Amino acid sequence: MKPTRRLSGAVAVLVSGVLAAVLALTSAPTAQAGQTALRAADPSVLRVGGTYVSVQSTGGGIAVRQAPSTAALASAPARQVWSDTGNLGEVWAPEIVRDGGRYYIYFSAGRGPAHRMYVISSAGPDSGYTAATKLALPDDKWAIDGTLFTFNGQRWFVWSGWAGDTNVEQNLYIARMSSPTTPTGARYVISQPRESWERVVGNPFINEAPEAIKDPHGQLHVVYSANGSWSGQYCLADLRLRAGGDPTYVWDWYKSNGCLFGSDRATMMSGWDPTLHADGPGHHTFALLDGDIATSPPAGPTFPLMYHAVPEGTPYAWENRHWYTGTFCWWGGTTYRRANVPGANTDTGWSLKFFE
Repeated sequence: MKPTRRLSGAVAVLVSGVLAAVLALTSAPTAQAGQTALRAADPSVLRVGGTYVSVQSTGGGIAVRQAPSTAALASAPARQVWSDTGNLGEVWAPEIVRDGGRYYIYFSAGRGPAHRMYVISSAGPDSGYTAATKLALPDDKWAIDGTLFTFNGQRWFVWSGWAGDTNVEQNLYIARMSSPTTPTGARYVISQPRESWERVVGNPFINEAPEAIKDPHGQLHVVYSANGSWSGQYCLADLRLRAGGDPTYVWDWYKSNGCLFGSDRATMMSGWDPTLHADGPGHHTFALLDGDIATSPPAGPTFPLMYHAVPEGTPYAWENRHWYTGTFCWWGGTTYRRANVPGANTDTGWSLKFFE
């Protein structure tokens, strides 16, 4: 703020109180649009009735919060529901879902290349969870950011992982589930970070944090995070399954031609604008009713969203990430294009717009 010119006489008397109030407001630290007080990463939120339930990793454990709105979660008490008494290692990105009236929390734990997916469950959201069980994902490779959803009567599990045993790139995989805790059959790759706009930050190149949702035509989408989470180029992009497509067939998936929610204009899809206040937004949650994609919102209004980001003007670092509230809506008539691949090279349908 520039220095204020000194005033005198009657004018000073009249405006001094106003100036004092303005100075107090402009000098006080204020949160940016959507920023919560919770300095954390990887939000996962669902709504049960009028209550929002969130889950987060907390230094070797997992904690649950409950609040009447997404904005109120940051100030809600955190209740520890699981601790790493078995010394599994780093606990990353828990995801809470509800299936058959029971709560399931999926999380990754391990050290370095040992990271695998685990699950705990309970009849209630914030107590009574079982011991952690390792998910027997096909091929048993490094895996993080997994979550469960049901589409066309079939349970599916989608996650980020390695093709082999080396950290070259993180792909998105999908597998069928015969129950919320039992994978069945093979894993199938549905996305690899091969587009130029998702390779501006690498070592490794990143597709991670997948979240499923259904559009107003009933088509399946998996919205995910691209580019390194350690950079301001972190962003959200979309995979849309063609109408009547097979979720296990990679060429039935169409990818947005750029980021749909990000702070770097150079990586944004044409017609989508970068954020103004949140730097490197990513790893989001749609906060659906019961966490069920069958409750995905219709076209028209905006709906709650949470994600993590770093406040604009703050050095981009993992320790500076906050949970943010935002909104999203469906955006129709959007064509995704690809080149030199089997089948049709364009697909037009619903996309998404995200707002800080």
